[in-house]
Amino acid sequence: MTDSSALVLFSGGQDSTLCLAYALTKYDRVETVGFDYGQRHNVEMLCRQAVIAAIRETFPAWGARLGEDHICDLGVLGEISDTSLTREVEIETSDAGLPDTFVPGRNLMFLTLAGALAWRRGINTLVGGMCETDYSGYPDCRRDTLDAQQSALALGMDRPFIIETPLMWIDKAATWAMADELGGQALTDLIVEETHTCYLGDRSARHAWGYGCGTCPACDLRAKGFDKWQHERVA
Repeated sequence: MTDSSALVLFSGGQDSTLCLAYALTKYDRVETVGFDYGQRHNVEMLCRQAVIAAIRETFPAWGARLGEDHICDLGVLGEISDTSLTREVEIETSDAGLPDTFVPGRNLMFLTLAGALAWRRGINTLVGGMCETDYSGYPDCRRDTLDAQQSALALGMDRPFIIETPLMWIDKAATWAMADELGGQALTDLIVEETHTCYLGDRSARHAWGYGCGTCPACDLRAKGFDKWQHERVA
């Protein structure tokens, strides 16, 4: 086990790509893990491979640190879930104010499997894009939840684990700014062209901030963050 390694929970979206860039600036060895859970926006599974290839080509120094990519089949999660991310239904908000894009247990399962993989790979740091600032109220994105999960992994596997969340306290505009700080225009261009966030899996329309339907909550958040960041850059 080495302290200079990390496993990034990598979906191929904006946030996880930024987390990957962050890890590649901090750790000597970085591996990635993705989860196929029957998500409606399954196109992200293709995009994540494009992102990895683009990082290797555009940032050779990062590419030298980028190790194996792993895929976990979590189809059972899609089978037991009844949400707008795993079913062809309209995206709505419940009476409790929680959007039905919330997949119960998703991050808990992701982190448990990532922890098991990290244990085997001799890695004790997991990096994820969970955020409490722009998080739609998802309870499994809260730092309190992740602290509890971190303790559970350490106790259950008898090894110290760290769950790093570099985006936890920043909004979407700040994630664009962070991308610019870490990798300049090359990284922000890569995020625009290659990553996928749209809940509907739509890559037919190209916007200034990237591809997507432009109307779902994920697209709306990404677009508003991009516009705010652009405004702050020229202010």
